[in-house]
Amino acid sequence: MEENHSKKAKTEGSASFLKELLSGSMVSDKIVLKNIWFILLLTFLGAIYIANRFHAERVTRITTRLSREVKDLRAESLSVSAELMSLSRQSEIARLAGERGLGLEELRVPPYRIVVDK
Repeated sequence: MEENHSKKAKTEGSASFLKELLSGSMVSDKIVLKNIWFILLLTFLGAIYIANRFHAERVTRITTRLSREVKDLRAESLSVSAELMSLSRQSEIARLAGERGLGLEELRVPPYRIVVDK
C-alpha cells in the first residue's frame, strides 16, 4: 500500500510539475524569482559584451583610417623630400638666382684661408 501511495504521489507531483511548467507560473514565480540576481548578472554581462564589441569596431575603424592617413603622409613626405633635394643642388640654386636677378654668381676659384699672425 505504501508503494502504491508513493507512486501515486510521484505521478501527481510530475503532473503538477508539468501543469505548472505549461501554464508558465513555474517559470515566472519559482525560477525567475529564485534566480533574479543571476539573471541580472547575465543581463549586465551581456550589455558589457555588446558595448565592448562596439568599442572594438570603433577602434578598428579609427586604426584603419589612421593607417591610411599615415600612408598618404609618408608618400607626401617622400615627394617633398625629393623636391627639396632637387631644389637644393648648387646648379639649381644658381639657375634660380639668375632667373630672379639677384646678381649672384658662382665662384670660379676655390676659397682660400686667411691666416692672421698675432
